[in-house]
Amino acid sequence: MKLKLRTRLVVAFIIITVVPLTMIFAVVTGLGSYQMRAFRKAYNLTEHVDLLSGNSLQIFNRLTRETQKEISRILQSDPDKFNDQDFLQNLNENLASKYSYMIVRKGNTLIYDGNSYITQGIYQQLPKYEEIDSTLDGAIYLDGETQHLVKQMDFLYSDKETGSVFIVSNVDGLLPEIKVMMAEMLFAAIMIILFTDAILMMWVYRSVVSPLGRLQVATKKIKDGNLDFNLEIENDDEIGQLCQDFEEMRIRLKESAEEKVQYDKENKELISNISHDLKTPITAIKGYVEGIMDGVASSPEKLNRYIRTIYNKANDMDKLIDELTFYSKIDTNKIPYTFSKINVSNYFGDCIDEVGLEMEARSIELGYFNYVDEDMIIIADAEQMRRVINNIISNSVKYMDKKSGIINIRIKDVGDFIQVEIEDNGKGIPAKDLPSIFDRFYRTDSSRNSSQGGSGIGLSIVKKIIEDHGGRIWATSKEGIGTEIHFVLRKYQEVMQE
Repeated sequence: MKLKLRTRLVVAFIIITVVPLTMIFAVVTGLGSYQMRAFRKAYNLTEHVDLLSGNSLQIFNRLTRETQKEISRILQSDPDKFNDQDFLQNLNENLASKYSYMIVRKGNTLIYDGNSYITQGIYQQLPKYEEIDSTLDGAIYLDGETQHLVKQMDFLYSDKETGSVFIVSNVDGLLPEIKVMMAEMLFAAIMIILFTDAILMMWVYRSVVSPLGRLQVATKKIKDGNLDFNLEIENDDEIGQLCQDFEEMRIRLKESAEEKVQYDKENKELISNISHDLKTPITAIKGYVEGIMDGVASSPEKLNRYIRTIYNKANDMDKLIDELTFYSKIDTNKIPYTFSKINVSNYFGDCIDEVGLEMEARSIELGYFNYVDEDMIIIADAEQMRRVINNIISNSVKYMDKKSGIINIRIKDVGDFIQVEIEDNGKGIPAKDLPSIFDRFYRTDSSRNSSQGGSGIGLSIVKKIIEDHGGRIWATSKEGIGTEIHFVLRKYQEVMQE
């Protein structure tokens, strides 16, 4: 059963207070009952004796009651036996087993003292003959330096001399049986307290100290930079929730660390790609400039071709640097958008006109098919959407492997959205690579080894822009046949005011 920490504290309070008290009460009651039965059996008592009452007078009174009755019978039948020292010694030994002794007085003379240590003070306090009614079943209480219970039995010897028999019990201390019983009860109480405390300590250790120890170990591991471990969570209490939160924190830290490693790896890859892609046009530019300087471009036509090539290479470098600058804005979510109403037909028609000349120069056939109404409007950033079209087309051109390249652009009406499809007849993308082409720095295995280069962030930029416009982008492809990029943008709809 899962207990909250507050409930555990309540249970701990019960364990440390109510449970020991209940168990001690039960043990004391049981031991007291057992000792009383044993006490009555040992001394042949028929009456109930409460050893825990603390009433020593009652206990000693009942211990000597049978002996008192026996002495009374002998006094009635043969009083002269109380002149016989051997007889008196036997009676006294019987009383000694009951923690009492006997005194016999004849007239004013002490003829037997069952306890040689009796003080003169106690003897002087003994009642005179027939000073009290000895036929009553009772005793007198002497309170001097020590406390004594005295039973007096008066009689007449055969020579008519008065006599008195006294049964004296020292009631200052406790009976040995009571001392043993109290020692047993004290031992039992201590064992109960130790037992319940041990159980409580084990329970607290397992439910509180143990998880805190594991949490401390986990904290040290994180401090040492080790995030590859699992923090075991056993309970669903507050400490368990703390461990759960700590484990979630560890997982996030690990994910952040892995993301940082991946980010660093991607940055290194980006620098490597950019360095490679910048080196290629720079090398070409240097070569053509050296050719001009050395007079290789001797004719105006050749010079014009050299200059145009230098211009195109510089243009490629400009695009690459622009792509890198835009990538840094993506990373900090600081892309400057300027949204406005855009007429779909006019806007995409202008885009096709811009890229048409370049496609013609590259001997790539460009097809444009517009299936939306002439007044169709969307809300978009014209500059960033132009970047989307250019990046997709540039990617298609980069990996075009056919002599007669074809790129078709179709604009369709799909309910609340317009759908743009850009299709090429290039080499296509393997099925295993298709889900990852919009990831940063991702390039297919063939493109990694391709001389085309590329930073690997062109399509990730496209995806970011489309998603920031509230749209969605995806791709379909067949190897050897070509690739088709699809994206949708929501139409602009006027809100009618009533």
